[in-house]
Amino acid sequence: MALVEKQLTAGMAAEQVMTFESGNEMAAMAAAQINYHIMGYFPITPSTEVAQYLDQMKARGEHDIKLIAADGEHGSAGICYGATATGARVFNATSANGFMYMLEQLPVQSGTRFPMVMNLVTRSISGPLDIRGDHSDLYFALNTGWVILTARTPQAVYDMNIMALKIAEHSKVRLPVIVAYDGFFTSHQKRKVNYFKDRKIVQDFVGECPLDYQFARDPKNPVTIGAHMNGDDLTNNHYQQSEAMYAAGKVFEKVAAAYAELSGRDYPVLDLYKMEDADVALFLLNSAAESAKDVVDKLRAQGIKAGVISPNIIRPFPAEAIRKALKNVKALLVGERADSYGANGPNLTHEVKSALQEDKDNQTIVLSRVFGLGGKDFYADDAENFFKMAMDAQEKGYAEKPFDYYGHVPGHPENVMKPVISPQHGDVYRSGLIQVTHDEETNKLKVKIPPLRALTSKPKRIASGHGACPGCGIFGGLELFFKGIEGDVVVLFQTGCAYVTTTSYPHTSHKQTMIHNLFQNGAATLSGTLEAFFEQKRRGEIEVADDATFVMITGDGGMDIGMGSAIGTALRNHKLIILEYDNEGYMNTGSQMSYSTPIGNMTSTTNVGKSQQGKAFHHKDTPQIMAATNIPYVFTGTEAFPQDLVKKAAKAQWYAQNVGTVYGKILITCPLNWKSEDRYGNTIMEAAVNSNFFPLYEVEQGQTAITYDPEGKKKKIPLADWLKYMGKTKHLLKEENKQILSDFEQEIERRWQRLKAQHENPLL
Repeated sequence: MALVEKQLTAGMAAEQVMTFESGNEMAAMAAAQINYHIMGYFPITPSTEVAQYLDQMKARGEHDIKLIAADGEHGSAGICYGATATGARVFNATSANGFMYMLEQLPVQSGTRFPMVMNLVTRSISGPLDIRGDHSDLYFALNTGWVILTARTPQAVYDMNIMALKIAEHSKVRLPVIVAYDGFFTSHQKRKVNYFKDRKIVQDFVGECPLDYQFARDPKNPVTIGAHMNGDDLTNNHYQQSEAMYAAGKVFEKVAAAYAELSGRDYPVLDLYKMEDADVALFLLNSAAESAKDVVDKLRAQGIKAGVISPNIIRPFPAEAIRKALKNVKALLVGERADSYGANGPNLTHEVKSALQEDKDNQTIVLSRVFGLGGKDFYADDAENFFKMAMDAQEKGYAEKPFDYYGHVPGHPENVMKPVISPQHGDVYRSGLIQVTHDEETNKLKVKIPPLRALTSKPKRIASGHGACPGCGIFGGLELFFKGIEGDVVVLFQTGCAYVTTTSYPHTSHKQTMIHNLFQNGAATLSGTLEAFFEQKRRGEIEVADDATFVMITGDGGMDIGMGSAIGTALRNHKLIILEYDNEGYMNTGSQMSYSTPIGNMTSTTNVGKSQQGKAFHHKDTPQIMAATNIPYVFTGTEAFPQDLVKKAAKAQWYAQNVGTVYGKILITCPLNWKSEDRYGNTIMEAAVNSNFFPLYEVEQGQTAITYDPEGKKKKIPLADWLKYMGKTKHLLKEENKQILSDFEQEIERRWQRLKAQHENPLL
């Protein structure tokens, strides 16, 4: 008899350990104990920690999950789907716009009936950008065909992650499952939790991975997965999927009952708090329901029959259980952390109303309030106000205002905020000291720049007062680049440190026009902006004395998730500059690995331990990738070589205004995540160049030219002399990591020799 069966037969809970942990930690704990085969992931706040914790555990040898860092959430969803098609057990975690980016893939997986578990750490979706928790992402999940469980506490996150896999793999279900919990409220707050001491308890509970399905796991037994269907076939397919979803509701109850015997914790379809005789009630998802329970106790002490309903599963929607719970309730207020714009109430409001409509005897008055958007806290006073609204409707016999937002504040023209900084444009950014001429014979540019001190009279494009970390190299690098740009600029910042530290409504540090869009679509967005600008100018609809220079700023890993958009923009050859500040990681979300992270480097998702020694593969050579698109100008630069960078900026502007797309990459320091001292910023940049890790060169009209040669200057240094300055790489200098360092050195030398060959031969 299996261990779980013995425990159930004995009627006693398995041995557990009590600790204080967050929801993200408990999601990772459950995944590690299950020991999934694959996790395809991409970092996004506030779900990022799940992958980070799993990577830390992996470094310590606590699980065998293959963690695959994708190029974006769309890619992570593809990795997961492909893995499930082999019959592997698969896990993921995401949030907000990351979830939206993978949305296209989710119905593909549910429609072909491959189970997995994904944690949706709920967060407000853009725009505008907000990283706190509401349910606007969760509501987009409702029509994906995935089973959806909702977890109110870190304990529930752990428990539901275990139950989710058993539900997903059940023969009557075979659907992927989402475990949704509130970003920051549940994901980061530590609470008392219990987890099983022996992971075998968990593994025995979920059982063996079922393989009685057609999987792409044996080339000798070929299968076709995802063949297209006509209308009749698709109708039958979706009917079966629909029946499986409703079956998941019954399976949930059975799995929850078995889990209650094993753990001592019960998860009914609806969490009903003092609903047995309630006259007024609140319907709330996740953490807000916990806050409202204290108010119920207070109202009960006053003789008011109040209660709270919170579902543990919303797909399938528990309509029958809701009808039963509301049979005698006079007034119900449904509070939702998202809206369905224009529908006179959000999604769950209409589903509750629809459920009640099936009961001809039910007279419950239903009110709907949108609250807590962008992670706005929900306090006991707010719950009390909700109950007052419900009691008012009960007393009147109708809802005076069935649908409304809660907590919105009307604006007053007299209180309009004045700009803190004055916008600047035109001649203030035109020094007249930079000369760029085109040599018709060589088809190259000649640039003359004055001594750098002469350019200090040009004002900064970004005002002081931004919130970057001490020693951050972003703004020194960007401002030096902008010294080489004459006249006005229109700048698009992709999400990243440079964006989030310079704009926080209602303030901005930008003196010139700045637009924001997400990582994956910055270049395409700016190409639309400039083409509209040129077209309106051509039609005479706008009048400008001089054309602006259009610059897209990316960094913090943005050339991973944004690579497709950037290449498409380059191939179309729009007249703009794509400038990447490379800090070698996803620094804006906490130093996760990006494809620009060098081999062996320690990040929060490439930890160092007995089982792994940092990143396992070499960094992406983005300038060479962009040069392959045949754009007119590609360059590298760093503020440690300022004249070189200013000259390249001037060239970049000429090409962007006269020929087409330019790409530039500047290496910048990130002392916080590189674990380096602020004072060594310029030294580290010089060492990166002199070790040939970051060669300075340009590809102009297809011809490569090295603009600074450490060997020719007799300043070449060993790679180790650069690595020693950074805490993230010091482990590479230890004897046990000699092979990794050797591989790193060989790759840098290979790239350098290839670059020298290109420099010497214009046809390469």
